[in-house]
Amino acid sequence: MDIGALAGGAVALVVGLLSWGQSRATNRRADFTTIAAELRKDVEAERTQRKLLTSYVVDLWRWAARVGPDTPAGPVPEPPAELDLTPWRT
Repeated sequence: MDIGALAGGAVALVVGLLSWGQSRATNRRADFTTIAAELRKDVEAERTQRKLLTSYVVDLWRWAARVGPDTPAGPVPEPPAELDLTPWRT
């Protein structure tokens, strides 16, 4: 057996393993970036819905403060069109 060929094979194996590990680390970073971007987008959508829901609850509270037990109730304020109420509807 040729010592040079064995040494070259060993070096190629080490370089291959190092590059494989580096590519896996790069892929994990890319996956993390993708997941973080999705989570950021979901949190932003959740914040928007919470703001709309809060404004609607405040509108209902103001409406309820104007309507007493013996006064005729006017129409209940409509929720904002962008507010997604599907979790509360059956």
